[in-house]
Amino acid sequence: MKKDSSRRTFIKKTAIASSAALIAPTIIPASAFGANDRINAAVLGINGRGNSHIQGFMAQKDVQVTTLCDPDMNLLVDRQKTFKEKYNQDVAVEQDLRRVFDNKDIDVVSLATPNHWHALATIWACQAGKDVYVEKPGSHNIWEGRKMIEAANKYDRIVQHGVQLRSSPAVQQAIQLMREGYIGRVYMARGLVFRMRGDIGDKGFEPVPEGLDYDLWTGPAPKRPFTRNLVHYNWHWNWDYGNGDVGNQGIHETDLCMWGLDVGFPTEITSMGGKYLWNDSKEVPEVLTSIYNYPEEGKIIQFEVRPWYTNTEGGATVGNIFYGDKGYIVVDGYDKFQSFLGPDRTPGISGDDGGEAATGMDRGAGGTDGHFANFIEAVRKHDRSILNGPVETAHLSSGLAHLGNIAYRLGRVLHFDPQSEKFVNDAEADKMLTRNYRPGFEVPDIV
Repeated sequence: MKKDSSRRTFIKKTAIASSAALIAPTIIPASAFGANDRINAAVLGINGRGNSHIQGFMAQKDVQVTTLCDPDMNLLVDRQKTFKEKYNQDVAVEQDLRRVFDNKDIDVVSLATPNHWHALATIWACQAGKDVYVEKPGSHNIWEGRKMIEAANKYDRIVQHGVQLRSSPAVQQAIQLMREGYIGRVYMARGLVFRMRGDIGDKGFEPVPEGLDYDLWTGPAPKRPFTRNLVHYNWHWNWDYGNGDVGNQGIHETDLCMWGLDVGFPTEITSMGGKYLWNDSKEVPEVLTSIYNYPEEGKIIQFEVRPWYTNTEGGATVGNIFYGDKGYIVVDGYDKFQSFLGPDRTPGISGDDGGEAATGMDRGAGGTDGHFANFIEAVRKHDRSILNGPVETAHLSSGLAHLGNIAYRLGRVLHFDPQSEKFVNDAEADKMLTRNYRPGFEVPDIV
């Protein structure tokens, strides 16, 4: 395969361009904008991560959250009240995201919906002329990620992926050190997701609660009888709606593994794990170890998901470790790193944005607020090249997690062609690159 025709080359160029913009960011003076330059934003999905999206938008100058959207009217009423109390402002509420996209007064939308909605909502928003901030993972399956890129390109929209560690000055510094050879030739990355994920039980089926539009909540996915095993958070642990912790918390780390190693999709994938602790309604494995091999490039990614209680690795429980022939770098959480050099592991350069370890996603120089600031700057300039987490990262970092999950579910080593984005002579695995969509909620072949 010629390097210039590889998807890896494309993302490397994107990563390098983004990194350069990050290290020497362009600051737009407030005087450049007039009173009519306010950006109106809508936040879609407000149960969990959407609350940080509200804060991220409201922290930006001349940006106003005007609409909250969620299929659960009970949540909307509560968040509308909280918004009024916190900001002393009114905010509109809407259950159907399609009406949000039809609203010409809304300029940008952020998506904190369940994973199964991310790609279709992004495509619909692009088609409606909205710029998009989409929470990780960008896609629920690999095929969707490619369609997101096509939609962003076709409709010339700004699409930022919610991997906010890319907006961390400390993480940017760690990447720059590796590019400059500080730890030598970087040949391996290890992603760590050691999070407390306890027994969620099995709550059985029940009538749909009043105020919830369950058909809209289900969207593109198969519609099952209502259960609190899914709504509102535990859908993460069900294959039809979520992608396990490698496709949840882990997307930050899959993204950083690829960014640090300067690679795209691998050619060999294997995964092993299972449910060893609880007999609950989770479908996904509690423990998962995945290997992503790049034999042509002499690089490899190791990725491990396991629940606390556990040891740390290099002091990190959620983070990344990069290994070179002169030393290694540990990225702890979202906003700090340490380096260790030589056979005696002598401490080297370190960096810290000043946030809270592993949970400081909204503090420090980067974090969610910083990632939203980068998004808004790109929107104002209409310049995708300055995005820290462009739509390509949504496809690739999410896709790496999907590849690991497919290998786990099939129970064998898989061989993948990064150029065609299909498996090599494996029709069974290829079927898992996409899904069957419910009528009315199809991700289109032609966006």
